[in-house]
Amino acid sequence: MACLIDLKQDIKLLESIFPKDHEVFQIHSATVDELTCRFIPKPGQRHEIHANITENYPHSAPIWFSEDDEQSVSAAIEVVAEVKTEKYNILHQVKTLVSHLCQEFDISIPDGMARVDAALREKGIDVPEDDSSDEEDDGFHYMEEDVPVENKPKEEEVTGSVQATDRLMKELRDIYRSESYKNGIFSVDLVNESLYEWHVKLKKVDPDSALHHDLKQYKEKDGRDHILLSFLFKDNFPFEPPFVRVINPVLQGGYVLGGGAICMELLTRQGWTSAYGMESVILQISATLVKGKARIQFGASKVGLPHLRRMDSLYDINDI
Repeated sequence: MACLIDLKQDIKLLESIFPKDHEVFQIHSATVDELTCRFIPKPGQRHEIHANITENYPHSAPIWFSEDDEQSVSAAIEVVAEVKTEKYNILHQVKTLVSHLCQEFDISIPDGMARVDAALREKGIDVPEDDSSDEEDDGFHYMEEDVPVENKPKEEEVTGSVQATDRLMKELRDIYRSESYKNGIFSVDLVNESLYEWHVKLKKVDPDSALHHDLKQYKEKDGRDHILLSFLFKDNFPFEPPFVRVINPVLQGGYVLGGGAICMELLTRQGWTSAYGMESVILQISATLVKGKARIQFGASKVGLPHLRRMDSLYDINDI
């Protein structure tokens, strides 16, 4: 409850600093679940930016995504996604975003940032007096040219691609706005804040299915109310399907292989098309589990992590 109160106070502060008529950065709508912002680098040029605030906030960072494909906006969002755990606070997130947006578009930092700094210090969050200090190594600077090369994110450390990153951000945006997500049919969490690895909790299946009955029993016995799926994306997404497997519980049937991999034509190279949206893929997987009469194997030993890692080789199933 304390976290929720703090979040509401932080959002209220941001709305006062960046109102809807601010010349550069505007908070257009804000709830404890989502922020909608508008960045205006120059008259007539506007960029819509959104943040989904996860249920684990502030232990997990808000997920930022953009309405358009402007590379400078994507670059600023990627910097925000790379910050350290202590910078997950929404005030720090917005400060980092605005700073790097202004840097990307070569404009001055807007007034009001000092109020953000003051609020962060009141929370006991360290904010260096000199934001160009070489001691800051998380990419949080007003003057990027003062940052040592070794403190910048290294390109070779990025495992994805610009195209895949942009598409995955769009997919997340669509999911968070979908009725399926809002109605609690499934949820999506990023693993280690990576766009390329998702944990999808499938919470609702066909109420007339045996799997639905099993999920009720699963909640009573194990305290869990969902089927946990792992989605792994390659840097050539969306031209290649994600690799999907069941992490838990152990399922029998439903086209689920021994290690948890899901065998369905949709997830093969031959059956896949880049036009597929991830919401529809998740719902199709749910329908396939029911159609294949998947059942939870209560008491079955869970597949060990090393074995699950070896299951990554089942990417070859895409060749079917």
